[in-house]
Amino acid sequence: MKKIENSFCVSGFIGQDATIREFQNASVARFSLAVSHGEKDKEGKVQYTSAFVNLEAWRKNEAKSSFDILKKGTLITCQGYLKPETWTGEDGKERNRINWVVTKFYPAEEIEQGKKG
Repeated sequence: MKKIENSFCVSGFIGQDATIREFQNASVARFSLAVSHGEKDKEGKVQYTSAFVNLEAWRKNEAKSSFDILKKGTLITCQGYLKPETWTGEDGKERNRINWVVTKFYPAEEIEQGKKG
């Protein structure tokens, strides 16, 4: 049986300062990341499509200072995995979503659009 890898690596600009929530032993930072993807149109011109992705990062309370870089406009790279979540809404209907859980994040090097290094 082949192993299926559940992971992602994405770079983008933070859309807003992270919202940090503290618990007894750990803290979570929730933030959005603006990402874009370029594709050539019929004329060969690159057209970019942008979107915001919602992410969450967990850290033990002793390590939550790593959240300090999660500020609006910061260009970062995030690595992690996708985690399904299911719950019952107030209306009794089952809801679900996919959470992007960040296990590693760091400042990204800015690269000019259209250039690959």
